[in-house]
Amino acid sequence: MIKLTEINRAEALRYMGGSKVKMNDSMESLIEVCEKEILENISPKYLYKKISLENSGLIVGNSVKKHLKGCDEAFLICATTGAKTDKLIRSASVTDMAKAVVLDAMASAAVEQICNKIDEIIAKETPGKYLTFRFSPGYGDYPLEIQEKFLSILDAPRKIGLCTTDNSLLTPTKSVTAIMGISDFPLEKQRRGCVICNLNKTCKFRKTGEHCEL
Repeated sequence: MIKLTEINRAEALRYMGGSKVKMNDSMESLIEVCEKEILENISPKYLYKKISLENSGLIVGNSVKKHLKGCDEAFLICATTGAKTDKLIRSASVTDMAKAVVLDAMASAAVEQICNKIDEIIAKETPGKYLTFRFSPGYGDYPLEIQEKFLSILDAPRKIGLCTTDNSLLTPTKSVTAIMGISDFPLEKQRRGCVICNLNKTCKFRKTGEHCEL
């Protein structure tokens, strides 16, 4: 079980625009309120499963193929903050857009924290193994459509209520799917960054001079 007692504010601020966010007493107060509401409504759920990559149908495109080079097995991972988080953000967007933006950023930071904790759990369960970083559909040329297969393998719709829309987006929206390679030998360090990402022309972080830290 994963329980969050605080949200990484630096991460949340980055989602809000990083250095371009003007901090003052009013903003500090709003962040306090939003963090409290997210923590009260969040319901972290996650699944992970070790799979064989051979004949898995998950190696689609060059990006993930390169990422998993040297790996015969991998962990499939999914995580969500839960449906109540989405409802909280939607409700705020009707009455207070500024609050909705902060709630959205807080929830994004929260799901990343959940994923980081999953990384720690997996690392403890695989002593002596070498793991890649998490690689999510939508990064590089790895198609979003593969998320449906991820969730099917994990039985996520039934177990934690995590599904995809007709456009292959996750619902609840504050959710993540990812694959993490496993190897018996040290892995070549992979490039991470905007240059190889297929969203680099439209990325909201790049527009504000920030990056997603991949």
